[in-house]
Amino acid sequence: MKQRNHKFVAATAIALVSASTALAQSQLGPPLPGVTTPTRQVSTQDTRPGIDQLLQASQTQDLNPLAIIDSAGAVLPRSNSGQQTSGLSTALNILIVLTVISLAPSIMLMCTCFVRILIVLGLLRQAIGAQSVPPPQVITALALFMTLLVMTPTLDRINNEAIKPYRAGAITNYEDLWTKGKQPVRDFMFAQIEATGNWSSLYMVLEYRGVDVSQPEKLTRSNVDMISLVPAYMLSELKTAFMMGFRIYLPFLVIDMVISTMLIAMGMMMLPPVLISLPFKLLLFVLVDGWTLVVGGLLSSFAQPALGEQALLLLPTPEVMYACAPEGMHLLASMKQCVMSGGLRA
Repeated sequence: MKQRNHKFVAATAIALVSASTALAQSQLGPPLPGVTTPTRQVSTQDTRPGIDQLLQASQTQDLNPLAIIDSAGAVLPRSNSGQQTSGLSTALNILIVLTVISLAPSIMLMCTCFVRILIVLGLLRQAIGAQSVPPPQVITALALFMTLLVMTPTLDRINNEAIKPYRAGAITNYEDLWTKGKQPVRDFMFAQIEATGNWSSLYMVLEYRGVDVSQPEKLTRSNVDMISLVPAYMLSELKTAFMMGFRIYLPFLVIDMVISTMLIAMGMMMLPPVLISLPFKLLLFVLVDGWTLVVGGLLSSFAQPALGEQALLLLPTPEVMYACAPEGMHLLASMKQCVMSGGLRA
């Protein structure tokens, strides 16, 4: 009886697989009377540029991912009426959607403040000495919500300047949509690099791309494309996060040294200092309201974008350039004073 059940289940599975495979394939044999089989052909009137042309164009200008995804539809098989047919086109559409979804976390890591927040919170956990408290899921969730809080003005600009006009019909092509949508993100990344003064990473990337950086006073933001700006921004965020993490480490390092010295003086060298120092670290962190200080310092360390595409890359006043810290919001006053004195070109 059990063998019959197994055979029945196997036969049913084979029949389902065969039926699903037959639906995705073309019809075999002669056509039935009175039934017309649509023939697949590519529309010859499609004037959109191909993927190869867009990739070649990206060597000299900014890469437009929206246009590449749109041009992928030009190579999909179409019917006589211009509608996409089932089969390969459906599979390619699903592949494109899955590719975009898989790239979304990377885009969030590269172009937002998530990297700095996550690294600082991770270094804070290591400085306290509790390797599993708070859990990684809690730190990641806190970093995500803080990223959403910081990026809300930028997301609002993208919605107002790109998404709403595109839905209303004011923007009719992907080139304008990409230009309008990327500008708020570019302003945000430039604002962070300018606030921290980490221009060396940007100059390094530009020099590698073949741009003359011997006279930075002649360079403007419009000379920097997204391919050069994104890695420079990530290097700047990593440097800033490590500097903030070092400052967070200092008070906990002092506690570890004091506890270790006391244990050695008492002859208790076999007792791990972490067991004794962890309660004192937690007590210090709670007494000074550590979470509010760290989160508040992180939020205040991000500058708000206020300059346009024609702004100079390097500020002429070197006293404005200093490393980002929780006191970094004072840079806004210096920037305003510099703009009022004519130090920046609008």
